[in-house]
Amino acid sequence: MDSELVARERSGHTAVVEGDLLHVWGGYLSIADEEVFLPNNEIWVYDLERGAWEVFPMSGEVPPSMSGTCGCSLNGHLYIFGGCDHNGQTNEIYCVNLTDGKYTWRKIRHEIGSPPSPRDKLSCWVYNESIIYFGGYGRKLLTNVDRRNRSFIVDEASWMEDVLWGWNNEVHVFDAVKSCWSEPQTHGRAPAPRAAHASAAVGCRGYVCGGRVMETRTSDIHCLDFQTWTWSEIIPVSASPVGRSWHTLTAVSDGGLFLFGGLSVECKPMSDGWLLDVETKNWREVEHPYKNKPRLWHTASPGKDSDVIVFGGSCDSILLVDTGHCNDALVFQTQPYPLFRICEDFIAMNLMNCETLRDQLHLLPPKLLTAVQTRMSFYRPSKKQRY
Repeated sequence: MDSELVARERSGHTAVVEGDLLHVWGGYLSIADEEVFLPNNEIWVYDLERGAWEVFPMSGEVPPSMSGTCGCSLNGHLYIFGGCDHNGQTNEIYCVNLTDGKYTWRKIRHEIGSPPSPRDKLSCWVYNESIIYFGGYGRKLLTNVDRRNRSFIVDEASWMEDVLWGWNNEVHVFDAVKSCWSEPQTHGRAPAPRAAHASAAVGCRGYVCGGRVMETRTSDIHCLDFQTWTWSEIIPVSASPVGRSWHTLTAVSDGGLFLFGGLSVECKPMSDGWLLDVETKNWREVEHPYKNKPRLWHTASPGKDSDVIVFGGSCDSILLVDTGHCNDALVFQTQPYPLFRICEDFIAMNLMNCETLRDQLHLLPPKLLTAVQTRMSFYRPSKKQRY
């Protein structure tokens, strides 16, 4: 494998972690003031232990090249729904097995129910073999829009004859076992319709944070109980992050959510990181080594030992400039590492500069020796790409 191979810069892509591998698909970048979709028939895989990229061809019922799709991992498969391609928003769903090495796409035909209307910049949660989708920006036929129903807010600037575009706060469920769609009746006060928000699930609850609500960006937090389908709003007891969109929210513990980046109300790219304790309702800003790396429309995936792996995104205001797309993987440590991880990293990091460590390497327990030998390539001095 070419150790210097690196995935192309991109924003609005999909990324999930399966085992020690980060899988990246789709998205777009800017070339000569034009938005160019990345190839749809390839998937980039980053080995988080060795720090090396590899690219694989994809076959089967390949989805169109697009950005803003909603992706998640379920039972070793990547599922994507929605997104925006050259023809506008879509409401199709595809999946691909990430574990068999074949990377063959399959377009899913539902047996029961109706899919959500075409949309992008939505979010989802995985719960009990189902994928629960929330919100997004997209189009509906005029005949399907009830202006008295506040689940869909029309973007007045985009009204075209019998088609309306706008933001929604709908909840749709896709049962991956039965291949069927349903729209549960929710209770409580739902979040305002929005897109480019962030979400994460902890146990039987899904959390929504911020996003673009019509012409503003918010920092509100809402919780949906998947067992009762009841919405509730979380009112923080401490200082909160500023309003933003195109940020990420990642579950890092049984009661902790990690927020990173986004585009602020003032259209400023953000690089701050925050931890929310959902039980105490307390936000806490956290120090991290990437304060000089603002990101928006990036992806964030949970890794081992409560790590959060952020990939790609833009480092400038894509509404105004849209040139600073990124391709680095940033790993955020949100919890203390276990002793084995500390030992593994320390030895691998210092092996080349310590003769004593090199001479005693063979004395390590087999499991630790194997881990160190794999991890050594990550800290190889000649590597250009690090995080």
